Amino acid sequence: MDTTHAQALVGMLAVLGLLALITLPALIGVVHDRRVDRQIRAAREQREGEESGQKSSSKPTEPSTATWYADARRSKKLVNS
Repeated sequence: MDTTHAQALVGMLAVLGLLALITLPALIGVVHDRRVDRQIRAAREQREGEESGQKSSSKPTEPSTATWYADARRSKKLVNS
């Protein structure tokens, strides 16, 4: 192996090293997002399982004050339009 081949090898390794350095944060982010998605899916399935086991109340729930206020403002906007 002569000097030209050695320089080409060093250059190629440098480019591959920089490519790995640039793509590593993105790959770590993808792995993190997939883990969070799995946790959310598991929590949702667990909650749905708990809800199916509970008996529903015959009494309807009252909306919160914030919901009532937002609905009232929304209906006023529709009337004024």
